[in-house]
Amino acid sequence: MKIRIIALCLLLPMLLSCAALAVEPTPISTIPYDELPPVIEGQHHYLLLCVDQWSEKPDNLGNTDGIVLVTLDTRAKRVMLTTLSRDSLVVRPDGVIGRVTYIAANYGPEALCRVLSCHFGIRIEKYIIFNFSQIRDIIDYFGGVDVTLTANEAAYMQRNSVRPAPGQPVISHAGTYHLCGRTAVVYMRIRKGDNGGELMRSQRMRTVLSTLADMCREISYDDARALVDVILQESTLTNMSLSDMIDAMEQAYQLRGCTIEELRLPVEGSHKGITYAGMSVRDIDWEMCRASLAHYLQNSFLVMDTDTDGEWDDFDAFDDF
Repeated sequence: MKIRIIALCLLLPMLLSCAALAVEPTPISTIPYDELPPVIEGQHHYLLLCVDQWSEKPDNLGNTDGIVLVTLDTRAKRVMLTTLSRDSLVVRPDGVIGRVTYIAANYGPEALCRVLSCHFGIRIEKYIIFNFSQIRDIIDYFGGVDVTLTANEAAYMQRNSVRPAPGQPVISHAGTYHLCGRTAVVYMRIRKGDNGGELMRSQRMRTVLSTLADMCREISYDDARALVDVILQESTLTNMSLSDMIDAMEQAYQLRGCTIEELRLPVEGSHKGITYAGMSVRDIDWEMCRASLAHYLQNSFLVMDTDTDGEWDDFDAFDDF
């Protein structure tokens, strides 16, 4: 009996501490799907998702590690990448608040499109889902990517014995390295240690995507068409037909000379980290994020992300019109 009492006394402070850290999330305001405004003329939204699997499992989709909205604006001549942190809290299809990373696996990708539409305030209908192996193969199709690593990122890669592309110097310090597909995927997934957590992981995803987009600037129309076939072969799941893919390719081809603009959600000042349902999550002011996204989609600006010291940089904004 004494042993049980002593054990309870030892555990009680820990239990109370955990309870104190748990916080109820802020009520989430969304826009009903039927009340969403029409898509801005000339804009086309495509949701790119990466699941946390190296091999294809159609019956077990996996959680979405990467969530990237690609917006092609053929009227304003803009290409925009918007990333959402996977630990963001959203209203699930059943009305309960939960992490966005689980929705596609539990309710399907169409449900995720609908959820994001109601939180973002824009209609998102087209999606493509990849696993890590497929992302690796697409990057290798381009011959790899050049990525500049911080000292912390290089140390992480070195500790995990991650190698760059064949024939390249071993990763040993901060600098620019040519990464093969598998190494680039590992780079995009970094979040531990002093590497900025989930928010900077989304920045790394945009870095690789922007680099690939830059590599396409001089691509010929025939090569662009061949790339569509590669993406269709590699994608795990999509609701885009071949015709949809060709339309998207032609939109991107028109805009291949544009600067890639980037936005990370949640935006600065709109979120806080809390413990909810036993998980570390991001409690978000979605009204603020929707306003930022609406401004972003209607006005051209480039976003700077956090430094390696975790501080936010400023961004420059300017109108296109």
